[in-house]
Amino acid sequence: MLRIITLNLNGIRSAARKGFFDWLDRQEADIVCLQELKAQAGDMSLQFLKPGSLYGYFHYAEKKGYSGVGLYSRRQPDQVIEGFGIPEFDAEGRYIEAVFGTLSIVSLYLPSGSSSPERQEAKFRFLGHFRRHLERLRRCGREVLLCGDWNIAHKEIDLRNWKGNLKNSGFLPEERAWMDEVFGPVGFVDAYRNLHPEAEGEAYTWWSNRGQARAKNVGWRIDYHIATPDLAAAACRAAVYKETWFSDHAPLIIDYDYDAG
Repeated sequence: MLRIITLNLNGIRSAARKGFFDWLDRQEADIVCLQELKAQAGDMSLQFLKPGSLYGYFHYAEKKGYSGVGLYSRRQPDQVIEGFGIPEFDAEGRYIEAVFGTLSIVSLYLPSGSSSPERQEAKFRFLGHFRRHLERLRRCGREVLLCGDWNIAHKEIDLRNWKGNLKNSGFLPEERAWMDEVFGPVGFVDAYRNLHPEAEGEAYTWWSNRGQARAKNVGWRIDYHIATPDLAAAACRAAVYKETWFSDHAPLIIDYDYDAG
């Protein structure tokens, strides 16, 4: 059994103060994918770098206090790849891949376009480049799992107020069509949705800090495990953990009946 967790931390130091590492120690996770570290190498304590028996690998953003992704693993990978070859976005610390034989695990943080039209244009540029990278991953001959904050709700079922967000970043027609391509011609599978095709409110993974969104469960499902078909078919249990809050996102935990070797 392979237990994999993904969580946008909204700052690793903030999440640590809220008990994230105490919780993580109890999860018996094999791999943990983290996004939005909001830290550079000099900010990382020993606990952040190697919690318990897990090895840590990180891709920091050049901009201080911004973005950044990480990956913890119970086993040391054969190879770690930082970035996917596009300098504009590799400088923002959005991609780290760990290779374990015939398995690749990616921690991914897509840009948000909500802050300005310029950032939405950057998001569209990212999607264009990343579509081609996804095609390369499908041809690599390994099972692939991309975990992280994709900053897109795919279907109406994936957010509470879908009618009010049709013109907002994260639910734009162009973004949703791009996800259709990922799950269609490109050939990846939404592992959580494969297990829980009808799940609505219990599937949300992010809530705004405004308007009591969390208390009212006015959420979005924007954190995913997106896998090659055989690996997605091995997913046997999935849950969004909401008993304790470490961030404005919640951890998505999926167990796979898969032997990583």
